[in-house]
Amino acid sequence: MKTTNRMMLLVALLLFVGMGMVYAQETTERPQYVTVTTMHWNMDLKDFKMDEWKAVEKEFLDKVTSKNEHVVGAGFYMHRMTPDNTELLYVQAFQTWNDIDLAAKRNQELIEAAWPSENSRDSYFEKRNKYYSPYHSDEIYATMPNAKLFNDDNMTEDKILYVRTGHFAYPKDGNSEEFKKAFDDYVLNVFHKNEYIKGYYPNAHAYGADRTVFVEAFYLDSMADLEKMYDRNEELYKAYWKDEAARKKMNEMGDKYFTPVHSDAIYTVVAGLRK
Repeated sequence: MKTTNRMMLLVALLLFVGMGMVYAQETTERPQYVTVTTMHWNMDLKDFKMDEWKAVEKEFLDKVTSKNEHVVGAGFYMHRMTPDNTELLYVQAFQTWNDIDLAAKRNQELIEAAWPSENSRDSYFEKRNKYYSPYHSDEIYATMPNAKLFNDDNMTEDKILYVRTGHFAYPKDGNSEEFKKAFDDYVLNVFHKNEYIKGYYPNAHAYGADRTVFVEAFYLDSMADLEKMYDRNEELYKAYWKDEAARKKMNEMGDKYFTPVHSDAIYTVVAGLRK
């Protein structure tokens, strides 16, 4: 398990330079930025019903988010195993940085079109806002190459999202070419070949409190597949790096380029509320 965990950190390897990191996309077709809004349930709401909450958010999805051409994708992720049982993540993907601002403006236009009168808007948002605490936080991440795309076109049941947050160490003697190759080799020969990983998305800090943050998101069918994922990663890792010396070298790079600190969280991917 220790080897696999360390190797999962190594997939952050990407164009290290003395001044920091450069993020590169292998194609302009994929979103370049992801925003994560950490919201919190209103724990004082006594008559909470999950189906009613979903119906309220589905109305906003159908009338606003799904019609906003600047939003590439969006979805809700509920606490399953995290330090805070009140948290709820709302994640959106954007093609460019400018689209983040354009999407907010377009949302307002679509809201006014969907609920033309002020009374109708007030009524809907009063109903929607009662589910949430007024406190939230926002982060923006830059997407990284070699994502394994999750196909949610026919998603009818909730899935599992495992999120691992590591931290870059920024070594002064970093070698960008060496580490870009290691990034490609590991992701393509381990994560992309792991049948339990239905989707994989690596993201690096773009705007927020901690520039060292590196977030990996893994989509799985079930909680049972989490342990199977680890075991299969280990098998694929040893199959590709058959020589013990090569595996030792990869482990040493992990110690050099990353701090030993990481955190883990598991969320429920909410079916029916995704663009």
